[in-house]
Amino acid sequence: MFPRDVISTGPLILRPPVEADAGPIVRMCGDPVTARFMPLLPSPYELEHALAYVKNAVARWEDGGAEYTITENGRFAGSIGVRPPDRWGATSVGYLVAPWARGRNVAATAARAVTDWLFDHGVRRVELQAEVENVASLRVAYKAGFREEGLRRDAKQLRDGRFVDYVLFARLAGEVEVPEPYLPLFEGGELGDGVVRLVPMAPGDAADFHRMMAEPSVAAYSLGPPTSLEDDERRCRYTGYWWMSGQRVELTLRDAVSGAFAGHLQMMQVAPALGQAMIGYSLVPGFRGRGFMTRAVRLLVDWAFAHTALHRIVAGTDERNTASHAVLERAGFHREGVHRQLLPKPDGTRADDVHWALVRPS
Repeated sequence: MFPRDVISTGPLILRPPVEADAGPIVRMCGDPVTARFMPLLPSPYELEHALAYVKNAVARWEDGGAEYTITENGRFAGSIGVRPPDRWGATSVGYLVAPWARGRNVAATAARAVTDWLFDHGVRRVELQAEVENVASLRVAYKAGFREEGLRRDAKQLRDGRFVDYVLFARLAGEVEVPEPYLPLFEGGELGDGVVRLVPMAPGDAADFHRMMAEPSVAAYSLGPPTSLEDDERRCRYTGYWWMSGQRVELTLRDAVSGAFAGHLQMMQVAPALGQAMIGYSLVPGFRGRGFMTRAVRLLVDWAFAHTALHRIVAGTDERNTASHAVLERAGFHREGVHRQLLPKPDGTRADDVHWALVRPS
């Protein structure tokens, strides 16, 4: 059984819950964001539910776990709980942050402090899970020093009946901490130049993306079999996770004036050891011939060189795709060579891949 310690970390104090926390707990648990990612919470969340939680927190301590209220400068900021360790010295943590305390590193600071406290009390392994669409919670895990270990597919069910995937993280006592992922988020949430906007791809973009990829002039240069709308919706639900984990950036290209969907741009195959990543893109036919993709590529590569350690950005194009060649040339890329018969085609033949690169300005 853990001691009922008070944990102090920076501006945060973590202490066992008390009845006076019930009012802020009601407001926190009644928040739409909380309700979205915590489908087992009662809805609506009433005072009686908060009081029951405070009472059950006592039982959690007695059963060998821990339950903490997070306060920031004396004000309620959230909660964090610990399951009783199993026979192998492994446990898990979960957390909630009040709407008024979000964006201030509260959860990451609390998760790191509680995990370190657990190690001090003999716990060997601490696990944490975050829904694949919960970008804020994913960021907490990385910032608190947890390592990603895998995916739990269709692990939990939402209020609307849909099953969702979860990412599993863990920290081990005494292990060397890994750095945070390689790709920062856009400041302000997007890039733009007044003509085009680059916005992180979201589930609401799936239908437009699917229609574009099915268009014959786009499909002719796509790799892999055609995808269903369901496949593309699933892809869009993963884009925040891919970005937060440093794997890739998936962007919707929009007309800055009308807001209309104009295309898709991605940065993938991110190799930190090489300082290299690859870009790929597709454009809706109605927006071609207006320089949209050249602008978009320039925005993305300028951001990459300014905000990441990338040294080389590369691209591959089908030898017949002269429009794509022109985009890369206008964006400053240089042709480096040809990969012969690299690209498989639907008819069983293969096309040559023209390789391009842009190197960080000296």
